[in-house]
Amino acid sequence: QAHLVESGGGLVQTGGSLRLSCAASGLFFSSNDMGWFRQAPGKEREFVAAIGRSALASLYADSVRGRFTISRDNAKATVYLEMNSLKPEDTAVYYCAARKRRAIIQPLTAGSEHYDNWGQGTQVTVSS
Repeated sequence: QAHLVESGGGLVQTGGSLRLSCAASGLFFSSNDMGWFRQAPGKEREFVAAIGRSALASLYADSVRGRFTISRDNAKATVYLEMNSLKPEDTAVYYCAARKRRAIIQPLTAGSEHYDNWGQGTQVTVSS
């Protein structure tokens, strides 16, 4: 059974940085696209970033492009989200998600409905 565990969240001031990690087990990690999503209080879950199986492709939400960087280490079955220049509006619970390979050509997607496995989330709070 797939298991995703996020870590690295916390409280940071505006302009600060955090690095989130998501360790995967119970799945063939290198065959999964990986994504990060977030959900702020009272809001729907939203896409943050995704990375392809070989890390050659990545996709970002407009709100984080240029500030956040997604990366992965297939040998460690871990995906990362480096977050810089944090803003109060980045405050949310951050979730990682895994999407199985279903086609030879599978574009990255921001749609949460396409992801198969989810972690429990880690809280990120940015103070103003």
